[in-house]
Amino acid sequence: MTHAATSPSRRRFLRQSAGALLLGLQGGTIALASASDLDQAGAFAPNAFIRIGTDGRVTLVSKQPEIGQGIKTSLPMVLAEELDVDWKDVHVVQGDLDAVYGPQGAGGSTSTPTNYENFRKLGATARTMLVQAAARTWGVPASACRASQGSVLHAASGRQIGYGALAATAATLPVPDAKDVRLKDPSTYRLLGTRVGGVDNGLVVAGKPLFGIDTRLPGMLYATYVKCPVLGGRPVGANLAAIKAMPGVKDAFIVEGTENLNGLRPGVAIVANSTWNALRARKKLEVTWDEGDGAKHSWAGFEAQAQAASGDPGQAVQRCDGDVDAALAGAARTVEAAYSYPFISHASMEPQNCTAWYKPESGMLELWAPTQNPGSGQALVASTFNMPKERIVLHITRSGGGFGRRLSSDFIVEAAAIAQKVNAPVKLTWTREDDLQQDHFRAGGFHFLRGGVDEQGKVVAWHDHFVTFANRVEKESGSVLQPGSGGNLSGDEFPGRWVPNCLIEQTPLECRIPMGPWRAPGSNVFAWVFHSFIDELAHAAGRDPVAFRLDLLGDKDIMPGTGERGTPYNVARMRGVLKAVAEKSGWGRRRFPRGKGAGVAFHFSHRGYVAQVAEVTVSKDGKLTVDRVVVVADVGAQIVNLSGAEHQIEGSVIDGLSTLMLPELDIEKGRIVQSNFHDYQLMRMPDIPTKIESHFLKTDYPVTGLGEPAFPPLAPAVCNAIFAATGKRVRELPLSKADLSWS
Repeated sequence: MTHAATSPSRRRFLRQSAGALLLGLQGGTIALASASDLDQAGAFAPNAFIRIGTDGRVTLVSKQPEIGQGIKTSLPMVLAEELDVDWKDVHVVQGDLDAVYGPQGAGGSTSTPTNYENFRKLGATARTMLVQAAARTWGVPASACRASQGSVLHAASGRQIGYGALAATAATLPVPDAKDVRLKDPSTYRLLGTRVGGVDNGLVVAGKPLFGIDTRLPGMLYATYVKCPVLGGRPVGANLAAIKAMPGVKDAFIVEGTENLNGLRPGVAIVANSTWNALRARKKLEVTWDEGDGAKHSWAGFEAQAQAASGDPGQAVQRCDGDVDAALAGAARTVEAAYSYPFISHASMEPQNCTAWYKPESGMLELWAPTQNPGSGQALVASTFNMPKERIVLHITRSGGGFGRRLSSDFIVEAAAIAQKVNAPVKLTWTREDDLQQDHFRAGGFHFLRGGVDEQGKVVAWHDHFVTFANRVEKESGSVLQPGSGGNLSGDEFPGRWVPNCLIEQTPLECRIPMGPWRAPGSNVFAWVFHSFIDELAHAAGRDPVAFRLDLLGDKDIMPGTGERGTPYNVARMRGVLKAVAEKSGWGRRRFPRGKGAGVAFHFSHRGYVAQVAEVTVSKDGKLTVDRVVVVADVGAQIVNLSGAEHQIEGSVIDGLSTLMLPELDIEKGRIVQSNFHDYQLMRMPDIPTKIESHFLKTDYPVTGLGEPAFPPLAPAVCNAIFAATGKRVRELPLSKADLSWS
């Protein structure tokens, strides 16, 4: 199957539209583009996202990549709500990379907040034009008409006309001024806030070709790409002649690559007439590698470096308020602890893949990719090969999981490099071992913490020396160490600004390990460290963990400062979710026997405020069961798709628990030791929490995404519950390394 056939190009889509005005999104604002020169047809296409046929069929374009977060369903729901059409009459198609759609990345839980209001306006504008078309048809004022479920009604006469019958007339109307477009009152919503199944659910269950790995093109060849097992190494020779002589092999060659660890890494490409033949040849490949400085890396070595660095001042001060040493000396009680976590892989179910077709006669490169960031992929290909972006066409396929991995575009640029040496379309597919060992990893880290409380049980001192990982990057100013994604600790992170005497410092360990965004970058581990240590301080103070946190948050409604993504920290919203989760979970209203306990945590990330309570049982021999997780989220004024929102909460809890318990990458001589799911374990269905409860607080704030905010609080809530049950603190991940047995 060719994905281009199921995702019509913008040009073909517009040719099928009536001579309409096209409303696109440029840089997050609504922009108009004239389409009066297009062939006339009966359809109504008021903007780049909506097309209504004369038969009443409504086609909506989903511009964001679908990576399992449900955006292909939820954003078209916003259009459909304001357009006022019946969801059963809607057909959703995936838009390819095109500037007319505006930004098209799916990462950082930004898809909903950056598009919600604009999509409301796009839908409402189209509805307004249809009402105007009906009024013109009937010769009545538009104010006397109203839209309802795919039709326009005239109450005075009882007349009704469907959108399909109005399409041709509506297509001739000018786009109304913004002042003449009324958004619907959310209290009248029929679709938003309800449970709607994913538009691709039936196709996914039936195994239909939707994903990048499903792409099929006539005459297609198949490729594998072998990189140095030592991260950052490069090939200097290989038995290419022997590989080319193998059955089914079309070509084999070395790709020089670049110095960019997150770009086109050097390697050896094998192209064959089937994936089987390519992988069979790979087993016979013999490569001489220049392993480089990365061969010196080991996790044991990093641990030793971190321990040595912990006794020295940090190389960079992220925050310094008051006098920490003096405050600790005068504190009623002090706590010291070291927390650490390893590098881990994204381990998405669909390994990285991309199909590329270079056409030398035109200089065009066509790509089919399961990408979270198609614009970045196009830009990386353009810069790597000095190719104009206009000559790079990128089709966005559905992704079999992303979690931040597909924000990187190395697999796209690899396929592009191979395609330029092959006179045919070629699909590059990574093996599971490639996916695990050649990832852009979540950075490991080490936190050396000191804290103190006074006689009243208030936090008076906080010191975090964070030892992180960084790559050396060449910039115009010279060579610098750049911490990996999620490896840079802001001084504004909670509870830094809330403690009068606070020192947050950072020391980078240089490495050749590629690092990239991993679900809720930074927050996914910082929340575990901070809220576990806060719990230690609460215990030292002899105070209830919820009351201790409320006291630490204080009574200000807004905490000034830069905050995440430049936004202030809304303390009132965090207090709201914390109080709500305590009430919903019955916090403090039950006594747990030894071996059972409850823990609490909260975190602000990606514009969302989330608090969680976990209840656990730990058997005497140390077996952990998570009995219940209660989640309260404040993600603004409107839940778009209640089903999708609940799935995001439940998925975050399960993914968070799996990540807490099992995954770990060891590094020896610059190589990732683990290779596949037999030694890189993820949680299985029997181990998921017995009960997950999702609650949403609707507040008068802009709508926020949910793919990431619910993830960070899970790990500390569970670890704090383990302490409540057993008296044992978990300070090293994964949890599987801990002895939780008790007597």
